[in-house]
Amino acid sequence: MEHTAAIDTQTTVADDPQARALLQRAFESTARWQADFRGFSADLTVNTNGQQVRGTVVVKGPREVTVQLPDEAIQKWAQEQIGMIAVHRAPRKFEESDGKHRLTMEAGEDHPLGRRLDIHGDGMQSFYRIKDNRITQINRKMPHVAFTINVEESSTTQDQKQLTTKYTVYYFAPQDAKLRNVESFTDTHVRVGNSDLPATRRIISYENGAVLVRTLTFTNHKLLV
Repeated sequence: MEHTAAIDTQTTVADDPQARALLQRAFESTARWQADFRGFSADLTVNTNGQQVRGTVVVKGPREVTVQLPDEAIQKWAQEQIGMIAVHRAPRKFEESDGKHRLTMEAGEDHPLGRRLDIHGDGMQSFYRIKDNRITQINRKMPHVAFTINVEESSTTQDQKQLTTKYTVYYFAPQDAKLRNVESFTDTHVRVGNSDLPATRRIISYENGAVLVRTLTFTNHKLLV
């Protein structure tokens, strides 16, 4: 996915304290690895429409993911997927992420996915929807791709945090909003020590004129010390 920032022209919007408080509550209710988390290793199986390859993975952080699989293309794909998991689960503070931008929100609450909250100055024209202290939708726009993520299901961890278990991503061409692809993600997790680690991820997408189903299965987890 492209990550080149788009130009954000909304540079004079005043920050809304109510919007900030709403997003911070949602941020703090989201499950992340603990601050002293050192990573984990696991055996890894990737299944692509019934074709399986097996190997290993070591995750030390969002930018320290090492996958070993016998197929180079699948290894690269799996490393990107697991890296994305690590980015979303890595510990971070609200002030270091969305909290560093100006935030506003719309007045109405009738949308099924909750109130719209706009993030100004992040370069991606981002806006979320929030309901019941949960981010239920994420929208971003970049020069070469725009996407909408709808969070459909989540579970409650032992720490009483919300951990997403099912979401769908819609990819659009930013020029004409034409739908390019849809990916459906279903995740499960396993508790190891004080950490909720990935157990499985299933991704259903449409590529080259056909529906593609891939799964990642993690077993024999070991926490790094």
